[in-house]
Amino acid sequence: MEAGVSDNNGDQKGLRLPLPSPPRTVESMMKKSTPPPFLVKTYTVVEDPATDKVISWNGEGTAFVVWQTAEFAKDVLPKLFKHCNFSSFVRQLNTYGFRKVTTTRWEFCNDKFRKGEKEKLCEIRRRKAWTNKQQHEVQHEVDEDQRSSSSNSSSSQYNTLMDENKRLKKENGDLSSELASMKGKCRELLDLVAKYGNGSRKEDEDERPKLFGVRLEVEGERRRKTKRAEETAFLPSQSCK
Repeated sequence: MEAGVSDNNGDQKGLRLPLPSPPRTVESMMKKSTPPPFLVKTYTVVEDPATDKVISWNGEGTAFVVWQTAEFAKDVLPKLFKHCNFSSFVRQLNTYGFRKVTTTRWEFCNDKFRKGEKEKLCEIRRRKAWTNKQQHEVQHEVDEDQRSSSSNSSSSQYNTLMDENKRLKKENGDLSSELASMKGKCRELLDLVAKYGNGSRKEDEDERPKLFGVRLEVEGERRRKTKRAEETAFLPSQSCK
């Protein structure tokens, strides 16, 4: 649209006026006020106390730490993003401006991603596409950490099995010693039973009382012996007649 404007000399110059900008739609306003789903899901899982052993805020609440990368990739990622690739998760964080705080652990921070400040997520903007070099560096770092975690896990399992083997050997030795002791006591018991069992049978056969260890003859037995002696003495005299 052009309009004629007169200058001091009476000349008119054509000027092009800027067109008014179109009004902002409700959809565009909602897009700017709604944080990306990736950030919302990540914030939710960091806030969840049930996953604190795997992923949680750092002590100050200014960053979050993935404590167990293997468990995070296996148990948490599939529920949030339908995949179990930890390196993809790290790449996605970097596209939203997160940076790794330290080399000793997987700690990520973003000035707009803080504990108790969820409303600031809508201020985080997605970065432009990465270069191949940046992607390669992140992938290499993730692969190194995963190999280290796998090695530590295998070493831990080996040590656990060795400790269990030692414990079982010790228990086996204790049980063998206890079994040998029980066998000895069983033999002693059998010897005692045999010894006192034979003595009881002998005493049953001869129930006469003892005096200072000498058997005493009771009256009835003495009479029987006297009668047998008389009969024995009588029989020869009869045969002589």
